Amino acid sequence: MSARVLADTNVLVYAYDRAAGLKQQQALDVLQQLVLSGAGAITTQVLAEFFVVITRKLAAPLSPADAYVRIENYLRAWIVYDLTSLIVLEAARGVRDYQISFWDAQIWAAARLNQIPVILSEDFNVGATLDGVRFVNPFDSAFQIRDWV
Repeated sequence: MSARVLADTNVLVYAYDRAAGLKQQQALDVLQQLVLSGAGAITTQVLAEFFVVITRKLAAPLSPADAYVRIENYLRAWIVYDLTSLIVLEAARGVRDYQISFWDAQIWAAARLNQIPVILSEDFNVGATLDGVRFVNPFDSAFQIRDWV
């Protein structure tokens, strides 16, 4: 099965953030369905950001050793796209043409160049579509993962 949804860093982080309340359970449900369906993908950028946030920025951070194990698990269970020179160039175009931050533009560029039509994130202009890539907030009250897998 090919990836149909790219998960942004915040979706992974909320799954480990005990202070996130309902967002934690929603993130866990979304991630589980993406793995079970084989429809989900992440990028190496997402994994790098995930490591930094869960080891440094959470109220109850994970140890680097625990974070390492989580990344190993993601590498085994998910389609993971590497960042390439073409993704960096496309991200620069995204910044130029759409005025999005470079780091968000890299996520968008990875989805676009790998023909993934949906990014799950609360950080983008939710509901917008840029060059065929749609941004969907998985924490919106109306969100249903079955609509996207």
